[in-house]
Amino acid sequence: MKKPVTVAITGTAGNIGYAIAFRIASGGLFGPDQPVNLHLIEIEPALGALEGVVMELHDCAFPTLNNVVATADLDTGFADADYVFLIGSRPRSKGMERQDLLLANGSIFKPQGAAIDRSASKDVRVLVVGNPANTNALIALHNAPNLAPTQVSSMMRLDHNRAINKLSRQLKVQPNVIKNMTVWGNHSTTQFPDLQHCTVDGKASADLVDQDWYRSEYIYKIQHRGAQIIEARGASSAASAASAAIDHMRNWALGTDPSSWVSMGVMTDGSYYNVGKNLIFSFPVHCKDHSFEIVDGLSLDDYSMGMIRASEKELIKERDMVLDLLR
Repeated sequence: MKKPVTVAITGTAGNIGYAIAFRIASGGLFGPDQPVNLHLIEIEPALGALEGVVMELHDCAFPTLNNVVATADLDTGFADADYVFLIGSRPRSKGMERQDLLLANGSIFKPQGAAIDRSASKDVRVLVVGNPANTNALIALHNAPNLAPTQVSSMMRLDHNRAINKLSRQLKVQPNVIKNMTVWGNHSTTQFPDLQHCTVDGKASADLVDQDWYRSEYIYKIQHRGAQIIEARGASSAASAASAAIDHMRNWALGTDPSSWVSMGVMTDGSYYNVGKNLIFSFPVHCKDHSFEIVDGLSLDDYSMGMIRASEKELIKERDMVLDLLR
């Protein structure tokens, strides 16, 4: 066994946090030889439910679970954390405008960013899952001035996985033969699942799918998959979101397949695909050595660039709604 790593998770009494905690505790993130300390963070009213989660974790007797801390105190929860999953967020309620949602979540992610800056490991990796994830990640990063922009990302892996699944079912192939899927932009209905550079068992996907189906059905279905799940089960994605968060962090920590890339929401500096500065935007990335590198120089047709510009425009609008929360 190695030295334990510390993983902090917010919103752990909620559905996604509950689903993810047991996967991490059992070795599903870092492997069977890596012990973990779990720091589970909740709001005060949910501490009773969180204690039940702790009891269940102990009852599983996972050999990789070294220690569990349950708390409502952010500095205690993020203390020496090597990896952080920011899952807990305010859901959008009836009659709530997007700006209202962004400001409500700003009151959550602003102090969380500051507490991570004070208390977590200096080499921490922070994944924002709680929606609207891209702009929540921007708020957290701006309030953690000692963190590098490369230490915070937002989760686009659920959209990435959905895009792979939809294509694999259409072509009747296994998901693992699909490489170089890209989902650009925001985790919203402006996201752009892009098949232009995607391959299926080594063949260009553009040669295998009908372009009318791709533009009229495929893109729409990926953009609206979350709403379809809510309509079907009466609740938002939980198990699939937890699985995607595990996938995202595992690749970030341990690396990606050298022959392919994944989609991650990362801080922009204006250097890639003419996307403006100071946004958390999803790009194709390679991960290696606890870091990532945006895949540069991909040729993009006018349709793709138009879709990317639309998502960028939405993220600029979101950012401008929360300027007071950005340090």
